[in-house]
Amino acid sequence: MNIQKGIDRGKLDEKVIHMPWFVQQFIDYKLPDLSPSTLLEYVRDYEQFFGWLRAEGLSQAESNKDVTLQELEVLHMESIVSYRLHLGTRTQGTNSRVTVSRKLSSLRSLFHYLSQIAEDEHFYPLLKRNIMAKVEVKRIHKPKDTAAKLKGKILEEDELNEFVAYIHEHYRKDIENNKQALHAFEMNRERDACIASLILNSGLRVSEVVNLNIDDLDLANKMLYVYRKGNNEETFKTPVYFREQARDDLMEYMNLRTTRYRTPKREKALFIALPNGATEGKRMTKRAIQAMIIKYAKRFGKPYLTVHKLRHSFATDYYLQNDIYKTKEQLGHASTETTEIYAHLTDKTMSEAIERRTET
Repeated sequence: MNIQKGIDRGKLDEKVIHMPWFVQQFIDYKLPDLSPSTLLEYVRDYEQFFGWLRAEGLSQAESNKDVTLQELEVLHMESIVSYRLHLGTRTQGTNSRVTVSRKLSSLRSLFHYLSQIAEDEHFYPLLKRNIMAKVEVKRIHKPKDTAAKLKGKILEEDELNEFVAYIHEHYRKDIENNKQALHAFEMNRERDACIASLILNSGLRVSEVVNLNIDDLDLANKMLYVYRKGNNEETFKTPVYFREQARDDLMEYMNLRTTRYRTPKREKALFIALPNGATEGKRMTKRAIQAMIIKYAKRFGKPYLTVHKLRHSFATDYYLQNDIYKTKEQLGHASTETTEIYAHLTDKTMSEAIERRTET
């Protein structure tokens, strides 16, 4: 079990005991097929839904754990419509259309299990009436739409190398009058540039970067072993290749990983942070990497750039030189449908390329 998966499993175990017994039963049923991260999101969605039921007087339960099957059975369609509106229009923390769709899908999964799979002692369904079966959850993530949102918000062509070079050399000039920021930069310059370079030259997800251990690194073959999910959500380790530039940046960082970050021998994480006041380094967190990229992106003049957009930047560049199937494998997508995003992103580039005449 990888690091993040273990953390999420612990959080899942803590939360699920505060859920009704039938939700606990559903989570146990899904554990062999879905990752702890996915199930943790399910439980958070159920917490929100049950809390809303109680607040609206649709459940008499004093806590979420006391919500009953009978209360779910008698819900009207009007109530579900109201909940959808609550998710999408409340003044604080309004959810996007994608998030609303995902939360409703979580409820559909639970209600389907209770009405079609789970049985009581008399072999009858636990839920006699499934109101969520009437709710249509439209697919929001269309590759063409996603591509349209990304256009102009990723790094293109020379910008991939320029962003890494900016972290290496030019960021210093922008903060030279801020002693505290300058000190932090000098401490972490090689590491930060290495992380950006690795993502821009391999397409790794931020979770995959966080979970990397030094034993996963094969510099000679320009390869890393990362945890990824198969079609049935089972996690396995698979090799992912990176470009030559990332190898150079990794070698530079590895030369100082132990001494600069006071990394103890027992710490196997590839990317290390040394918090203020700490006596030894420890694994960088997902949040720290995300904040780090945003910090550099703002100064670089690309305030919309995020870790995930670095992945999109690599993928778009990679797709221009390879087919959709190689791109799918490199990125670890479950299907080529997701990879189609990059076909749409490169439409303009491809149309321009076909108009260019080759020199004879």
